[in-house]
Amino acid sequence: MTAPRPFRFGVQAAGAASRAEWVGLATRAEDLGYSVLTMPDHFDDQLAPVPALMTVADATTSLRIGALVWDNDYKHPVVLAKELATMDLLSEGRLEIGIGAGWMISDYERAGMTYDRAGVRIDRFEEGLAVIKGLMGAEPFSFEGEHYRVTGMNGTPKPVQAPCPPILIGGGGKRVLSIAAREADIIGVNASMHAGVVGPDAIATMTAESVDEKVAIVKAAAGPRLEQIEMNVRVFMVQVTEERAATVSFLASAIGVEEQMIETTPFALVGPPSKLIDDLLERRERWGFSYIIVGGGDVEAFAPVVAALAGT
Repeated sequence: MTAPRPFRFGVQAAGAASRAEWVGLATRAEDLGYSVLTMPDHFDDQLAPVPALMTVADATTSLRIGALVWDNDYKHPVVLAKELATMDLLSEGRLEIGIGAGWMISDYERAGMTYDRAGVRIDRFEEGLAVIKGLMGAEPFSFEGEHYRVTGMNGTPKPVQAPCPPILIGGGGKRVLSIAAREADIIGVNASMHAGVVGPDAIATMTAESVDEKVAIVKAAAGPRLEQIEMNVRVFMVQVTEERAATVSFLASAIGVEEQMIETTPFALVGPPSKLIDDLLERRERWGFSYIIVGGGDVEAFAPVVAALAGT
């Protein structure tokens, strides 16, 4: 039996009121043993990820950077590939390429962008991923698809992490998870976001049983590749507390689910550090999750768990 992957931990942050605050978060995360700082890619109240992540890289020495995730629809993949390769070069090989098909309908509506049906967005994403990977390679690249055409383009600069920085694909449905199983180095298991908003439909796909189904899709599609894939989960509900029962009850009531769902879903971690450590060990055994991302506001409270598990 293959030994489990060592744990590593990331922080997902969206913004700050000043450079000092943003840099302080990054350096504190690095000091506390987190290995990655990621950002969302939306048009709401957040910093733009490319310059913000480069600021993080400049302020730290080992912290890796990436988006969770870049929306393929927001930039032509030729443009995004150049930005990503530049980030990897200037960070000296610390980039992770998180990319997806796009889901947040409010981004599209407010920007006046067409929100195509999921199948079209996923088709375009799959082509965009092929373009990005191709342009990272050593030779001039051509591509002819339904959505993109690239002719004899030698993408420059080339990334430090040749032939391509690690690809992270997050998904909650069968098609995207299957693409991830074939193409990604890191797979983020998510809720299913077909509704375009975070609501009851998405929450219903965050149960432990739903995650069993999603991981089974990954395993079936990956085959022997599974041993090369790092499994990731973004934990949205982190409460480091001795008042576990009361906190579980409050969270369950707040989002309209049974307490058992909060206790067993990998998208929640509730309790004292010792309980969180046990939960993460069990979830790695059950689902393979070794790369855990928490929110920017959780950095300090969650630090004892990072100290206990990172690298083990």
